[in-house]
Parts: sequence; C-alpha cells; structure tokens
Amino acid sequence: MTKLPDNFQCLGLSGGVGGAKLALGLSKVLAPEQVTLIANTGDDFNHLGFHICPDLDTVMYTLADVSNKEIGWGQEGETWHFLEALQRLEGETWFQLGDRDLATHVTRTVKLGQGRTLSEVTQDLCRGLSIDHAIVPMSDDTISTVVHTASGETLSFQHYFVRDRCEPVVTGFDFEGIEDAEPSPGFLQALEDPNLELIVICPSNPFVSVDPILLVPGVKELIAERKVPMVAVSPIVSGLAIKGPAAKMMKELGMPQTATAVAEHYKGKYGEILTGFIIDEQDRALSASVEALGLETIVTNTVMVTLQDRINLANESLKFAKGN
Repeated sequence: MTKLPDNFQCLGLSGGVGGAKLALGLSKVLAPEQVTLIANTGDDFNHLGFHICPDLDTVMYTLADVSNKEIGWGQEGETWHFLEALQRLEGETWFQLGDRDLATHVTRTVKLGQGRTLSEVTQDLCRGLSIDHAIVPMSDDTISTVVHTASGETLSFQHYFVRDRCEPVVTGFDFEGIEDAEPSPGFLQALEDPNLELIVICPSNPFVSVDPILLVPGVKELIAERKVPMVAVSPIVSGLAIKGPAAKMMKELGMPQTATAVAEHYKGKYGEILTGFIIDEQDRALSASVEALGLETIVTNTVMVTLQDRINLANESLKFAKGN
C-alpha cells in the first residue's frame, strides 16, 4: 500500500465486538492524529442507576487491551462479587456487571451527573485507560434503539439483546430521540476536517449499530457534501454473522442472509455516499452482485482471529482512500 501522507485523516464507525476488532486494526496502522473512531451509543441505557454504554466501552477496552478476549465484552480478569451480592438481595442480575467494569459505569455516571457531556467523560475514561487514539460517541444527546417484535411488543435494545437473548422475532427498529439529536463535537470535527480522505464502516450490525450513527441528523449530508469515499466491511460471512444477531434479524426482516443484502441495505439508505464494500474470501462468488450496485469491491479475509488479521483488514480498508 502507498504510504499515507502525515496529514491523512480516517474516520471509523463502529458498533461493539466485531467493529472494535477493526477499530483496533486501524489504531495499529494509523497514528493517533490520523484516525477518529466513532462508537454507536444507540444501545446505551440506564441500569441500577448507572449510565452504561456497551459499544463505547467495548471499543475502549479493546484499544486499551483490557477486554475479555474470550467473550468479547467486559474486562479481562473480571470478578463478580457485586453481581453475586446483588443476586442474594434479589436484585436484577440479567445484565452482567463485573467489578472492574463497574468502575467505568460509576465514573461515567458521576461525571455526567456533574454536568459533563458524554464526549468529555469518554475522553477522561480513555485517558485513564491510556488510550492515545480518539474514541468519540456518535452524539452527546440521548438516542435509544427500540426493537419492534412480531408479538407487537416493543423492547429497549438491551432487553431484547441481553435479557431476552435475541429470541423475539424482530419486525423493525426505531431510534428514539434521534430527530432532535446532533453529532457529537468530535464527530462533527472529524467530518469537517479538510484532510478527511476515508470513512470506514467497521463490520457491525447494519440495523442497530451502523444505522443509528449514519442517521444522526446532518451526518449523511456532510458526507455527501465532502464526497469522501465511504467503505463498509460486511458483517455477514457465508450467510452467518461473525458475532451477534445480524443474520437472524435479516431472516426475520425477509432479507437474504448475504453480504450482497447488507450492501443493498446500505445503498438503499445511503445512496451514493457508500462507494466501496469489502467481502470475505468465502463470499467471492458474490463480488459481481456487489459491484453491480456500483460499489468498488475488495475480496479478502474479514474473519479477524488474530491481531495480524485486524491489521491486514485495516490495510485493505485503507486502499479505498482518495488518491491511494
């Protein structure tokens, strides 16, 4: 790959576990001043009095190298004394809060209660975790993902995802509060940076991780105005989601469980601002159908098992940069 100029700027959009893997790869090949990582906050919620940001925390823990690599979320070396004591007191234990993880939620909740913004608190947390790269919430405003189900019941995302283990059949999604929300200052600054040359949609759930970020008012318009290449990495490989319920959601929404269907979803919602797509070697036969959508397509290994896999995929993503 051609050496990138020192003033090169990249923007990465990420959900939780899958997205965080590529976010880590980008952080390994780009200097802190060259990339801003935007985390979905649509699945943030208040639980037991704590303000919890699952995707934001997963990206932070991954870049800080303190994440629990076996399960993909939470911190390594975690203990569960708080949860065990809560269970004895017959409290709600469906959302697992580890003792180390709790320190993050307590710190965030206290600082938000003092009038700090989510962006400011996230910056403090990153500093405490010795993270050099910028990790930024998509918005400082409250945006809540709501899951509509076949039974007619609507569920908050964490109730659907964790409490109910993704079992309800989904029929659609809404993002409460998004109409009145604004991009966070760091997100806005990254979008307006004159040196921005690439936006990478990390392999995340298109419906509940990526859509909330791109549907924040003004984001699509700014990307269209800048004419910056935007490339998405498919979270679906050989009909399966590497992590999470994306494939199950696609089936229930009447969509084929393919990388092509993900590309069609993005093109349908975001039109010409999506310019490139990355699919896995296992889906090479689908490259023509993706290219037929007007997308420049790269076929490579997208299943990130090792750190080198993450770095390799980051380098493949950077091939879409302007003038590269």
